[in-house]
Amino acid sequence: MSEKFGESLKAFYGGRIDEVLQHPRYRLHVVTSRGRHVLSREHPIGTPLGYGAAFLTNVVSRKAMGPWLERVVFSAPAPGASDAPLPFATGDYRTRQIQLTEANFNPALQASCSIPFVLRAVHDIPGAPPGAHWDGGITDYHLHLDYAHAPRDESNTGAGLVLYPHFQQAVVPGWLDKSLKWRHGATDFLDNMLLLAPNPDWVQSLPKGKLPDRSDFTHYGNDLPGRVKAWTAAAKASEQLADEFQEWLLKPDMYRVEPL
Repeated sequence: MSEKFGESLKAFYGGRIDEVLQHPRYRLHVVTSRGRHVLSREHPIGTPLGYGAAFLTNVVSRKAMGPWLERVVFSAPAPGASDAPLPFATGDYRTRQIQLTEANFNPALQASCSIPFVLRAVHDIPGAPPGAHWDGGITDYHLHLDYAHAPRDESNTGAGLVLYPHFQQAVVPGWLDKSLKWRHGATDFLDNMLLLAPNPDWVQSLPKGKLPDRSDFTHYGNDLPGRVKAWTAAAKASEQLADEFQEWLLKPDMYRVEPL
């Protein structure tokens, strides 16, 4: 699966990586979770033990998980600037920023999607510290980042507003926080965030009463037409969300904006 996924990435971005890196308006950041100590190399015994330790220390605090996993952000060059800080502060968790280049684009992107125990980790990404890199969602599941205190420079003169189209109303910090409900609430990190999310009642109107996800592959099994039908119906229904947001932009109603 990992090999096929890597081949798909190369085919999709082949010959166009520079176009992405040099975009005049948008700056791409790719997030991975780099293993440390026992998680520095993927191992059939060490990896489960390492993630078990990460889970237990994460219960104490997110920062306590730092000895096992660190946040690595691969950043494309900023338009009009040779070096620019991240658009969020990094005092909350152990973080490294690496320049995103044509040499590390594909491995960084593949690592950012490599779910532990589903896909293989990507080791020794060019330009990054050596070690195993996994899905960035482990450290930053829903990107509950410190946007409100982003560093300022010539390319970022203030926090501004962060528009976050999301699939639910909670911004869960890390993948290991999914069961820790006390971490699902908003913090001052999100004081300047506008979260755009579907109403839970609308989600209930979709096939199986939920958004499409990878569990559908198990549910539908070999029934490809059944899965395609459900996903197509959900995609068609989601046009309502785009239409309603467009209407709101034309005539904003601040009573529709609720606290996170």
